[in-house]
This record gives sequence, structure tokens and C-alpha cells, in this order.
Amino acid sequence: MNARRLAAASAVAAVLVTLLADPVAAQSVSAELINGLNQELLIIAVPITLLVEGILLYAVIKFKGNDDPKPTKENRRLEITWTVATAVILLFVGVASYGVMADENVEFTGGEEEVAPDENDVLIQAQAYQWGWDMSYPNENVTVSGAGQGPTVVVPANQDIYVNVSSRDVIHGFHVPELGMKSDAIPDQTNYIKTNASETGSYQGYCSEYCGVAHSQMYFTVEVVDQAEYDEWIAEQRGS
Repeated sequence: MNARRLAAASAVAAVLVTLLADPVAAQSVSAELINGLNQELLIIAVPITLLVEGILLYAVIKFKGNDDPKPTKENRRLEITWTVATAVILLFVGVASYGVMADENVEFTGGEEEVAPDENDVLIQAQAYQWGWDMSYPNENVTVSGAGQGPTVVVPANQDIYVNVSSRDVIHGFHVPELGMKSDAIPDQTNYIKTNASETGSYQGYCSEYCGVAHSQMYFTVEVVDQAEYDEWIAEQRGS
């Protein structure tokens, strides 16, 4: 019995730590939306998990020595209750998920005319190939390259960023986990990602789709800086 109590107490403590722990501050509006959805779904999932596991443990302990089990009697109220509860939970999950997935900072579906509409918006073209990335700023006539860890693209903080993702050969994947940016790079197809980075710093990006023997070498870096530093960097790139 002591072992059971210890296991139960450990499970409850783990759940409480999970629920009460402060999440890491989001580095972009995209990451904030995704992390917020994860927190909401966790708040729903944990009580349901505890309830189901509690009922399971109760049944195992209470009826483990029952040599003559009887069929469960029909309980219409209970059946209606759990059916309605399930429908409400699924409705909440669907509405919450749609609200995030439909946001343009998570899934950008706008047309070409909606890409970088404001003067200070940044547009980056990220074209994948076996095995690397061509990164450029078409509006600034700037191209970046790099060896080892791949190219480094510089973007301003607190400004809308649009990334044009494509591939010249096979399917690749553009992924910057800390910024909540992810999109497939598909031959003969263009996908756009939009975000707004709020925290300056360096963020690792990589190819998220296995694309051949050197797939693991397809790294790149996103450097988020303040607007003045970004403007200075663009001027330096134009002059080089």
C-alpha cells in the first residue's frame, strides 16, 4: 500500500509541477500562439488522464480477487453524461486549435499581394537544395551564404517577417523551432511563412525532411537584431 501511495503522490506531484511551471518566454508571435495552444490542451488533457487512470486503478484494485464477475448494468444518465462531456471537450479543442492554425502567423495563406505589404516588412527567399540553402532578400538585392553551419539571415525584432520557402530538387523542410516557423520546401511550389520575432538572439534552423545522405548538414541561422543594427547590416551587405 505504501508503494501505491508513493506512486500516486509522485504522479500528482509531476502533474502539479507541469501545470504550475512557468513556460519559457516565446521568442516570436508564432511560438507564442503555438505554446499557448499547447498549454490549453495540457490543462484539458491532464485531468482527463488522471480521471481515467484513477478509475482504472480503482477497478483493478477493487475487483482483482473477483472470481465471479458480473456484467455492468446499463446506466443511461452516465452514458449521456460522458457523451455530452466528450462532445464539449472536442468542441473546445477544435475551436482552440482552429483559432491558432488559422492565424496567418502560424499558417500564412495570403496571396502574393499580401506578402510584405508595409515598407519595413522583411521578405526572405529560402530555396533548399541537396544539401544546403540559398538565402536572399529580393527587395534589398542581398544574398547570403555560409559554410559549416550554413547561411545566417539577419532580421529585425518586432517587425513582420515573410519567408518564401521553395526547393530546387527534392522535398526539404524549413524549420526554426524556437521561432515557431516550419514549412515544407516542395519543388515547383512556393510556401510562405510569416512571423514577428520579439526576442533578439541567434536561432538555429535546419531541414526537417530527410532528403538524402547529407541531410544532417542542412543548417542555417536566424539572427534577430534591433532595427538599427539590421539597417546597418543591410547597408554593409549592399556595399560588399
